[in-house]
Amino acid sequence: MEFFRIIDKQTTEAQLQTKIHPKSLEEFTETMLYLESMENNFKGATLWGEFVLSYDKINGGVRFTLLDCPNAVSWTITTGFPPERNKIVLHSTINRTQKPDEFVEEIEEFMDEWEEGLNREF
Repeated sequence: MEFFRIIDKQTTEAQLQTKIHPKSLEEFTETMLYLESMENNFKGATLWGEFVLSYDKINGGVRFTLLDCPNAVSWTITTGFPPERNKIVLHSTINRTQKPDEFVEEIEEFMDEWEEGLNREF
């Protein structure tokens, strides 16, 4: 399943990569927390519990993935590319085509939270 949010803010790839990183999660969300570094990844708290997360600087911005999540939750925050080149695009995926409504609502709340944080911080 895919989830999108378009944030009407202009920024650059470099600004996204500078401001959004594992230790800045609390600035953007209320339900995420950096806990500790783990070689190339980190441990973090989410609304679904504690997970090992990857963080990557990617073309256009950043990507986070819950590495030990059975739903393979991943999200990117980018700019400069479609569907909106001059805005921030928040995109999340899970490795399922269907989930219970309650879980989909939690993903939507997660996206809302990131959208609010991105609007506030940019």
